[in-house]
Amino acid sequence: KSVWVLDRPNPAGRPVEGLILRSGWESFVGAAEIPMRHGLTLGELGAWFINRFKLDVDYRVIGMADWQPEGPGFGWPHERIWINPSPNAANLNMARAYAGTVMLEGTTLSEGRGTTRPLELFGAPDIEAGKVIAQMHALAPGWLEGCKLREIWFEPTFHKHVSKLCNGVHIHAEGPFYDHIYFKPWRLQALAFKAIRNLNPAYALWRDFPYEYEFDKLAIDVINGSPLLREWVDDLNATVDDLDAVTIPDERDWEEQSRAYRLY
Repeated sequence: KSVWVLDRPNPAGRPVEGLILRSGWESFVGAAEIPMRHGLTLGELGAWFINRFKLDVDYRVIGMADWQPEGPGFGWPHERIWINPSPNAANLNMARAYAGTVMLEGTTLSEGRGTTRPLELFGAPDIEAGKVIAQMHALAPGWLEGCKLREIWFEPTFHKHVSKLCNGVHIHAEGPFYDHIYFKPWRLQALAFKAIRNLNPAYALWRDFPYEYEFDKLAIDVINGSPLLREWVDDLNATVDDLDAVTIPDERDWEEQSRAYRLY
């Protein structure tokens, strides 16, 4: 078999973030041991998968000309217009935030589906966003750098909390306050969960429903490739340093092994 990949930019750029998927947690949305934010292009990642699974395939990457992952646009060339790859992937801000906001699918919080800014925000009728933001800043201000958080009100027209007024937080990874190097979408969203848990330990945060063909695992665990993040959120004694202690080694390991597959 031959597989040709016409390579294209990764709008989230080169930064790496998140826990590596653990053995036994492979799923439709997590095929192998990679972190949430892997920093590779589709062509580069394909080469990693071929090596990981020793696939017998004629693989060819048609590379991009002059792509600068650390240059202007930080992975997304300014001169390229945005064309939705999905109805809920409406702009570059969403693509930058998605490594964190995708986790909202495993929660009872709205991820903005049914609004004009899906997967850029989160909220619910029964949270106080101002207090959540304040708690996030108190817990780990360093995890909130490189973006701007704005308290908002929204009413989804479909999906979670349909036709209910929700108080929430809009993540702005754009504009003059955006910094590609410091922005940490996965940690930011994890911190939001932690803030909500600290403010209300009994809050029903995790959705328990079949998710992506998995029927006996919580969706938040399937998304993250292990229960480690959820367990950290639910442990009222766990600190931000505790999450870093298990995540940073994963990130460093992935950065080291993925570097060999970079074409640009």
